[in-house]
Amino acid sequence: MLGQEIGVPTLLPLAVQVLLREPLAEGDYYPGDLLRNVQRLPDSAWSNLRAERKRLVPVLAKLVAASPFSDPDLRPRDPYREVRDAILRFLAR
Repeated sequence: MLGQEIGVPTLLPLAVQVLLREPLAEGDYYPGDLLRNVQRLPDSAWSNLRAERKRLVPVLAKLVAASPFSDPDLRPRDPYREVRDAILRFLAR
């Protein structure tokens, strides 16, 4: 539902709680899909959740610094690179 931006004010805090425990938690499709949907939300979705976002940042920074995401030789279409690049974009906001 977050991928469709439905129920974001209610679901995003719950999703953050899951991601804090397991950053690559699987929604319905593949490991990390919950994270991908959360990362794709517009900045306005986080306007009332600044503290939650702040708690998520170090978890994602640690994830992206670890293998396999830290491998500098990841190819452009490699799923790990796509997740890494999405995390880096999220962290840069």
